This record gives sequence, structure tokens and C-alpha cells, in this order.
Amino acid sequence: MFEPLRAAAGGLRGPYWPSCDELNRVIALRHRTVTNAAGRPLRFVGQQLRHKTFEDKYEPRIFLRGEVQVRSCNWHDLFNALVWLTFPSAKAALNERHYRELERRRAGGAQDRGPAQDALTLFDEGGVIVAASDPALAALLTGFEWKQLFWHRRTEVLQRMRFYLFGHALYEKALAPFTGVTGRGVIFEVKDAFFELPPATQLTALDARLAAHIGNAARFATTRELAPVPILGVPGWCEDNARERYYDNPDYFRPARRTGGEGPSTP
Repeated sequence: MFEPLRAAAGGLRGPYWPSCDELNRVIALRHRTVTNAAGRPLRFVGQQLRHKTFEDKYEPRIFLRGEVQVRSCNWHDLFNALVWLTFPSAKAALNERHYRELERRRAGGAQDRGPAQDALTLFDEGGVIVAASDPALAALLTGFEWKQLFWHRRTEVLQRMRFYLFGHALYEKALAPFTGVTGRGVIFEVKDAFFELPPATQLTALDARLAAHIGNAARFATTRELAPVPILGVPGWCEDNARERYYDNPDYFRPARRTGGEGPSTP
């Protein structure tokens, strides 16, 4: 599950909890500058407890100043930093969408969050990038055919699908995984040859595709766009799922609700 973060985490020097200075050192060592969507160099800073102005809030501060706030000794924020280092273009696109939505709703006088913000946050916290070279396998995922996908077509999944955790809250949950943990997926069709590429090349390609996907204003209009992914059902991600009966738990591998002939809906 942690494989996407291996390269970024490998740049950290122990044995102490990485500080903002240490995280910024890792950024400085990269051969390509990490920036936000406005082109400002990214840097990690200590959390500001009170936001005096709109510009001081979390997402605006990233977009306007390139400053990502990090709490000390906090797994959630450390994983967020590592995801920034692993998927910089996609994270920058997410931040820009958040900022634009905040601006738009503020200009309209709205005080609550909109559905697009809910979808963006859900993916930021719990997103999974799914790469599939067989559309039929992707259809089983979006159709909630969990046992058919993960068990009966297990060999094909291992050969023609990959799941890459994106959401930093998912990484935090993966420290002590529990039955029930579920991500929300964005699915990309790839060629079989994609899975033969070096891991770093795969991540770079997915980062670019995801950034373009997020940057499309027609996307992330609602949380229902995102495909549920029972994380511990992915072959190899849980010892228990090596047995068929693991997939017979309807509380975890929930069937889709059907609504008026419109096809599967989110459980």
C-alpha cells in the first residue's frame, strides 16, 4: 500500500520525526522544482492556529504563497507532505480547484461547502488511482462486483490492474488497517505495457493524467463520481483476502443499490 511513497520517504533522514526544514531539504534535492498551480515554489511551514484573513486559510495559503502547513509529529500531515512530493502536479491541481471554489462561493455569499468541494476533499483524503488495461475489470469495480473482480478474476487483476493510494488519510489508516476502510477511486485506462514501466515512470505519468483530470472543471462535481474501492480487498493488501470467504462479508463488500433503472449507485 505504501509503495507510491517509497521514493519520497527514502529521502528523509532519521531517526527523528522529520521537521519542516527536513521536508524542505527533500524538496530542494529534487531535480525538478515542486510548485503550486500558480508556479510558486512549494515549502512546508508550521501550522498557523488562527486564520485572521481568507488569505491565511489552509488552501488559499498554498495557492497564494506556496506554503503547506504541517503539524509536528502528525502522521496525517506527514503523509500529506509525502503525497505532495509523489504527486506534485495532481496535488497542485487539487489545491487550485479548492481555491477557485472557495473564491467563487465567497463571492456569491455562500457560507457552506459546495458539492465540488466535498468531492475534492474526499479524493484528497481518501483517493485511489486505479490503472486498468482491461475495461471489463474496471466495469466490475464500478459495478460493485467485488468478489467477481478480486477473487474470480484475481489473476487478471494482478496482471492488468494497479491500485495506487493517493489520499493521505488512507495512508494514515493503513498504519493500522481495519475491515471497512474504503477509498474513492479515479480510473484510468492504460496499455498492458504500462505495468512494465519503472515505478517512478508510472507515478509521473499518473500524476500528469490525474492533474489534467482534476483540472477539468466538469469533473468532481459530486462525490458520486468517485468509485468506492474496498482497500483490503485488493489482492495482496491483506493476508485474509487470500481466502475466498473473505469476500463474503456484505458489510464490507456491499452490493450496489439500484435506483430507477439508472444502474448501480454508491452503497
